[in-house]
Amino acid sequence: MCVDANEVMALAAEGETLTVEFKEGRRAKLNDATITDAVVCLANARGGLLLLGVTDGGEVQGLEPRHGAITEPHRIDAMILANTSPPLGTTTELVQVGDVEVAVVSVPQVSSPVGTAGGKYLRRAIDATGRPGCRPYPLHEMLSAGLSAQGVDFAAIPARGAGFAELSTVEFERFRKLCGRTGGDAVLKEATDVEILGALRLVRPEDPQVLTMGAILLFGSEEALRRYLPNHEIVFQDLVDDRILFAETSCAPLLAAAEHLEELISARNTEQEFLSGLIRVGIRRIPPEVVRECIANALVHRDYTALGPVRVQLDENEFRVTSPGGFPNGITFENLLDASVPRSPILAEAFKRAGIVDRAGRGIREMYDHLLRSGRGVPDYRRSTAQFVEVVVPTADADLEFVRFVLEFETGYAQSLRLGELRVLHELRQGGPQSIAELGETLELGAPSLRPILHRLRELGLVDVRGAGRNRRYSLTADFYRIAQASEYVRMQDTDPIQQARMVTEYVRSFGRITRGKAAELCRITPQQATALLQGMVRDGVLEMHGERRGARYELVKD
Repeated sequence: MCVDANEVMALAAEGETLTVEFKEGRRAKLNDATITDAVVCLANARGGLLLLGVTDGGEVQGLEPRHGAITEPHRIDAMILANTSPPLGTTTELVQVGDVEVAVVSVPQVSSPVGTAGGKYLRRAIDATGRPGCRPYPLHEMLSAGLSAQGVDFAAIPARGAGFAELSTVEFERFRKLCGRTGGDAVLKEATDVEILGALRLVRPEDPQVLTMGAILLFGSEEALRRYLPNHEIVFQDLVDDRILFAETSCAPLLAAAEHLEELISARNTEQEFLSGLIRVGIRRIPPEVVRECIANALVHRDYTALGPVRVQLDENEFRVTSPGGFPNGITFENLLDASVPRSPILAEAFKRAGIVDRAGRGIREMYDHLLRSGRGVPDYRRSTAQFVEVVVPTADADLEFVRFVLEFETGYAQSLRLGELRVLHELRQGGPQSIAELGETLELGAPSLRPILHRLRELGLVDVRGAGRNRRYSLTADFYRIAQASEYVRMQDTDPIQQARMVTEYVRSFGRITRGKAAELCRITPQQATALLQGMVRDGVLEMHGERRGARYELVKD
């Protein structure tokens, strides 16, 4: 670490954040305990910098000497090391800022909780007002962090005192039935209860009579679940205009809970339809595969040491599933599509062998694929925090023309569209012509990943490119809209003046008429330019005008 005066001033001006904290430098305000608390607080979050000699408001007042007439940075580090448990190593340096000194303490992020020697545990977080600060570190969060750091699966922890009588024969039969379906592990459909527990690692290897928390979660009675896992609760809500039409709270074993939630949603999962040739195609509000994956992820990957229920909500616009605990270690917004790191490998394996989730860990990719093929937007995880994961799936009317395009293109051209290609087509459909930088920002893909996707779409005749350099923009071609049987093409064309008359003609053929305002919007020109264009087409005998002034409309000249 090497921080200079300019950086200290910049940090002070920016204010406190989740990774930067200030402490006033007067000795009367700053004792060893205050410094240690601040260091522990930062370490248990993301780590960061502690500036000693800067007020909460960002004023650089300087640090009064702490060791006689001077401040010795190594003695601050030694004090922190002696007053934290386990001992935490920091790096402190003095920075001259104008006429005063500021001590900058670099605090590492820890993999397992650290506290003060006196047993105080703090963690930096955002409070209800949106300001960062130090808050008590709840025991359940420390337990979760400790298990994760040690690589311990919660489902492998012994359920002390639990006996086989507390497991449900109904749940074992449910598991065997699931294993017998397509995608399930056929070997286990004939296994005994004891063999199932052993195969799923739900008993301790050194003592097969000792059940684990995973055994209770998967096969326990509701009484056993309430006794051994009081945090386990599931809430379902059906809402209209924020009013609850139906609500249910349950505490069921995971496989039973997953099936029941799917049934609740299926009963409410209405359908849109369209004709593809002579075939009726039905499009569910939420693809059943997406429902299954969202629910399975919430039940399998939730943090069972954290308080709060798994919450499943359905309204006219969204399907939301929220589960306690942030993303498992190693999972971020950036790698969500490609990484597979279950919080509980034991529970994940059980769901895979039951055929509920994809055995190759491609569930999120499959969700994206099903949603795009159903004319929906992609799942949104942006509301997730360190305390919970929330996925939001749009349920408003589907883009049936996009659905028709995918169906008819893949059937008629014997070409299977890959997920990356579907994502690009969907984005160009929604956002119009875009540069590769704009597409990359929206799709969170770098140019090296996007270029081959765009190249293949151009080869298929579905994407066109115009312009050069920074003005190079990609858009959907006429072939896309022709296959989709859509009239949108004329509204997405480039605004090349040479083609404006043709664009207007195609629009009028599709919609029967056009107004000056619509022509201006279509061709991306001013209303005055649109008037000149339309009157020119009248003089050329292409259009005829009906009405006057603002009520004027233009139609094709009848033969």
